[in-house]
Amino acid sequence: MLAAAGAGVLTVLPGPGAHAEGARLLISLLACVPVLALRRWPLPVLGVVTAAAGTVAAWGSAFLPFGVLLGLALYFSALGLPRPKSIALAVAVAAALGVAVAYSASAVSTAQPMAEATVNFVPLAGAWFIADSVAARRRYQAGLAAQAQRERAAEVREERVRIAREMHDVVAHALAVITVQAGVGRCLAGKRPEQASSALSSIESISRTAQDELRVVLGLLRDGEAGTAPLAPAPRLIDVQELADTVRASGVRVELLMEGTDRRLSPSLELSIYRVVQEALTNVVKHAPGARAVAELTVSAGTARLDIRDDGGPGNRAAPPGPGTGHGITGMRERIGAFGGWLVAGPVAGGGFRVTAEVPVEGVAC
Repeated sequence: MLAAAGAGVLTVLPGPGAHAEGARLLISLLACVPVLALRRWPLPVLGVVTAAAGTVAAWGSAFLPFGVLLGLALYFSALGLPRPKSIALAVAVAAALGVAVAYSASAVSTAQPMAEATVNFVPLAGAWFIADSVAARRRYQAGLAAQAQRERAAEVREERVRIAREMHDVVAHALAVITVQAGVGRCLAGKRPEQASSALSSIESISRTAQDELRVVLGLLRDGEAGTAPLAPAPRLIDVQELADTVRASGVRVELLMEGTDRRLSPSLELSIYRVVQEALTNVVKHAPGARAVAELTVSAGTARLDIRDDGGPGNRAAPPGPGTGHGITGMRERIGAFGGWLVAGPVAGGGFRVTAEVPVEGVAC
């Protein structure tokens, strides 16, 4: 619209021509009124304007308003097309106008080919280059937005997996121990009330601990509320001793050997090691009640090594349930693999189960 208005000013400026010629140009400018239709029907308007501009050029005349309207029509048409199609469209329009200018140069004695070419081709070329630049910018911005959306979706999926893993570790361990303790309490309620009361106290303690840890995990799902309430600190290597005591209370004899655990590692690595130990001991509680387990945790200058094994218990457990029934071992591998380590888990000869893992600690110390 601004280009059309500028063309109108040029048509009414005093010049060497007669006022009648200026009036003719102003009348031609009125053809720019349908410019509002360009956004909705750019290609039909371009076809009409090309035909009109070609006809005027064939008569040997050069009207700037037609050139401006031609540029606007090509701009809106090329803006919504892929680059190859917009190039083909611009070439087709230029070819049609070129034929008209060539005809006027050969058939009309008063024709001004240079003026006709300038009035028609300059707006046409300028409009296409501007439209191509705007379309390229829009494609670039759309690509950035799509990439950001994909990255955000990947981050959300990763966060969901991480939260699901934390929920599994917390809930599975707590429920396994509580189930065992509840069974012990039920059996001893009539014969040994004191031991039954001790089992209930253990259930209460484990439930409170699990509740605190769940509050931490669920706090990650809140946008604005996570930082408003005090949250319990994430478990670290020093808490493995308390974890072993909890498992002992469920009836599993656990021998814990720790070396070098006074060295401070990154909180995320310490949490991952704690969760692996928790998951391995929880599997002993669930699948080998009454078993004897040995848990060794050694932190050296370069690596942290875990070795958790059990004898299978009275039932001489050979292996946990078959593949696909849970995510515990997969989660352990993912935790250790995230730090560049490895983990193997499987039954041992003679009964029982063993989990061995090693993770580098260089560069992750606090």
